[in-house]
Amino acid sequence: MRILTRLDRYIIKKFIGTYIFAILLIISISIVFDFNENMAKFANSHAPWRAIVFDYYANFIPYFANLFSPLFVFIAVIFFTSKLASNSEIIAMLASGTSFRRLMRPYMLSAAFIAALNFYLGAYVIPHGNVVRQNFEALYKNKTKITSATNVQLQVGPGTIAYIQQYDNLSKRGYGFSLDKIEQKKLVSHMTAATIQYDTISDSRYHWKAMNYKIRTLRGLRERIETGNEIDTVIMMEPMDLVYSKGQQEQFTSPELRRYISKQQERGSTNVVQYEVEYHKRIATSFASFILTVIGASLSARKRKGGMGLSLGIGLALSFTYILLQTVSATFAIQASTPPMLAAWIPNILYIFIAYFCYRQAPN
Repeated sequence: MRILTRLDRYIIKKFIGTYIFAILLIISISIVFDFNENMAKFANSHAPWRAIVFDYYANFIPYFANLFSPLFVFIAVIFFTSKLASNSEIIAMLASGTSFRRLMRPYMLSAAFIAALNFYLGAYVIPHGNVVRQNFEALYKNKTKITSATNVQLQVGPGTIAYIQQYDNLSKRGYGFSLDKIEQKKLVSHMTAATIQYDTISDSRYHWKAMNYKIRTLRGLRERIETGNEIDTVIMMEPMDLVYSKGQQEQFTSPELRRYISKQQERGSTNVVQYEVEYHKRIATSFASFILTVIGASLSARKRKGGMGLSLGIGLALSFTYILLQTVSATFAIQASTPPMLAAWIPNILYIFIAYFCYRQAPN
């Protein structure tokens, strides 16, 4: 028995083909509008054409295609299923003894392929492109990238607190540095340095050079003081821990996000909500392909007078509402103190009930 019948291959071909066509069409329109809006900025900033094409738009396309993938899935399902229904093909399939549940199998297989592709791209590929795209935007478009920080204090280890009065991310150098080690609520070591420099060429992470340093070691009533011009030291912090820029969480792959969140939580940092939401949202967005496929197929499988207009209108309204909920999910987590995982999955949880209702109303 074949795994995929002729009916399965027919619907999968229609689904994937329409999905790719929708992406090409909408992204092409988006590029035209985006270029028209930013053309003056590119010209005033003297952005080279090579950077515009390969650094900006080559990463702009996969980012927004993946971001709005649920919309493309919805449009694709509504569009080609409505055409099948208007041509009485759905009626013929159901009349031949094929149940609507069986008819959904190639839809789900297509949704699984799209979901897996979206997750892989969003979790492992697109974050690297986001680094290049956001650097381009900071240099030629927005010019608002944060490259410095003041009065940074963080826990870099159990009982170890680091403080930097001023940090410049361009030179990877900090000024007015101190490092306190506390054991059993007592200060056992206090290190100060006029400047510290992150070693960018080191083979391992967390290497810093402290200049004009002083180390006070306290053991009971005894105190030992060590001074010097320069010393190599290992401090469990990196430049990314000191400076936060908008959209930084989109530059991490999912394994990097997981490690970063774990590291920040061990330090007692509470400023990781947007990172946790981003981590869970990548999984939730991929799962949305199944939900929106069920809704789209259920809405458009019934033959209606006037064609696909009503189905397309309802479908677009639902998909835009889904994307809106997905966009503000971080706001739920930050302002309403909602757990990040729940905030990322709120759109899916709501739309599962809508999908079930639509599926029950589908023709059989």
